[in-house]
Amino acid sequence: MSIPFPRISPEIFALDIGAFHFALRWYALAYITGLLAGWYLIRHALRTPRLWPAAPVMTELQLEHLLTWVIAGVILGGRLGYVLFYQPALYLANPWQILQVWQGGMSFHGGFLGVVIAGVIFCRTARISMLSTGDLMAMVAPIGLFFGRIANFINAELWGRPTDLPWGVAFPGEAALCAGEVCARHPSQIYEALLEGVVLGALVLWAVWRAGWLARPGRTMGLFIAGYGAARFLVEFVRQPDAQFVTPGNPLGLAWQIDGWGLTQGQALSLPMLAVGLYLLARARA
Repeated sequence: MSIPFPRISPEIFALDIGAFHFALRWYALAYITGLLAGWYLIRHALRTPRLWPAAPVMTELQLEHLLTWVIAGVILGGRLGYVLFYQPALYLANPWQILQVWQGGMSFHGGFLGVVIAGVIFCRTARISMLSTGDLMAMVAPIGLFFGRIANFINAELWGRPTDLPWGVAFPGEAALCAGEVCARHPSQIYEALLEGVVLGALVLWAVWRAGWLARPGRTMGLFIAGYGAARFLVEFVRQPDAQFVTPGNPLGLAWQIDGWGLTQGQALSLPMLAVGLYLLARARA
């Protein structure tokens, strides 16, 4: 028993003019919606004096500049992270494919690092607090994560391992078969949308708007980073491993194995995030 996959086109609409093809995809809309919603919520926070012990960390004009830096960090970091973390051999042999972002292939961990680097450069240039700026960015990050994972589901990508649970989804294409037989899979994209977007987003918003965590720079950012690391680590147990890690001797697609214990690539990349997040939380409480 399984849930049929809803037949939703990855393209919201498309235009063909001669040899030119333009399409707005759900994944692109997820990025756009997440960035715009994040900008709006941060602007609202900057206009709310009770959230700040003194003055807001930045002006609204500086927020516009930060948005530009974040967009560059997400796109460049997400793409380069996917290239370096998941398929370095493929792109080393075919370097021109690195620029073909329309073919898919973005890494959250890479995008996260890209945003961190972009944020550090922006804060140093504008001479504003890195921790407070990070808190604002952490406050809105779950919005983009939620829409991004929903887009992953619509695209029928990043699906989960086979399951016989009643909410298993019969994904189309390559995901439809497990060891040569038709099967249902965990909708791991939905799990991540709920954990990283809804649950983590609710916690972060509560921390900012109800508990006044912006008064302790770095605390909100620590909650988000640790929360994402924990959520991603858990979902990896039911997420289908990336094909390049699966071999006859490694059916679970483990990227790291020591004395019989193994971690997937996503888990290995999430543990440092969990450690950094817990450090920031402890530091903010000191």
